[in-house]
Amino acid sequence: MTFAHKYLLLLWLLLPLFAWLKGRRGSPPAFLYSSVKLVAGLAQARRSHAGSFLAALRWLALAIFIFALAQPRFSKSTTEVKASGIDIAVALDLSGSMSSQDYVVGDQRVSRFNMAKSVLEKFVSERPNDRIGLVVFAAQAYIASPMTLDHDYLLQNIDRMEIGTINSDATAIGDGLTTALNRLRDLKSKSRIVVLMTDGGNNSGKIDPITATEAAQTLGVKIYTIGLGNRDYVQQMGMPAGFLPDEDTLQKIAQMTGGVYYRADSSEKLNSIYDQIDKLEKSEAVINKYTQYKELFPWVILSGLVVLLVEILLGQTVFRRLP
Repeated sequence: MTFAHKYLLLLWLLLPLFAWLKGRRGSPPAFLYSSVKLVAGLAQARRSHAGSFLAALRWLALAIFIFALAQPRFSKSTTEVKASGIDIAVALDLSGSMSSQDYVVGDQRVSRFNMAKSVLEKFVSERPNDRIGLVVFAAQAYIASPMTLDHDYLLQNIDRMEIGTINSDATAIGDGLTTALNRLRDLKSKSRIVVLMTDGGNNSGKIDPITATEAAQTLGVKIYTIGLGNRDYVQQMGMPAGFLPDEDTLQKIAQMTGGVYYRADSSEKLNSIYDQIDKLEKSEAVINKYTQYKELFPWVILSGLVVLLVEILLGQTVFRRLP
């Protein structure tokens, strides 16, 4: 419940003062006597119990009328949030090398894929007004989630992704980029970007990454590229060079489209990368707020009138019966 004029409720504070002043003034005796000694007791008790009750009803009615003047009402607010105008397609590598446990969180080793999922979920949660979609790729590319403002649905799809969900024997970066661009191609928005996360070089697919990048240039889509994997860990474990990202290609993709290439060789860096992208791609969402009111004024006035009517009727009947 809210009040249109809640400051009027301060008038309640005056009611005890008025009641006290009225009680001190009292009312004069109704009859004259030759000696005040005969009615000394009556002069002390100027009001009967019935009179006190009726006075209380009148004060209650006045308090209710003050409450009505404050205009009590129930309110129901509706907030309409429009999209920020930024559409983001995430292309996530799902190849077998993403299971490498390069990253350390606390005392636990975490795979590249689980680390990428974790920071992506955080990024999605912090951009509620952006339309975001998810493409995963390995030997082929697939749409894991269409472009959507329903981020609960998107997060569910991110959470269920695992290595092996699709053929993980190769890395088709060009196909992944092209599939992500197709999600953005027909959208009319202020800013369209692709976030590409991969830990290797393109060794599969029908489309070369640079060809896909040229298409992004034509469409005016900016690509942020993130290279996953720790070089020291790869060398220590004796892994082949293919377990590290093709940095030259990733840098070129970002440069050609006005994006940025980031090297994420630690969990801290990967988290900070998404923070940087979050700051670079910011836009204010349009928020419209509507409030509907259900006025209680008529009902409060009616209740006050009922109390006042009861006080009048009781006054007429009770005092007629008093000796």
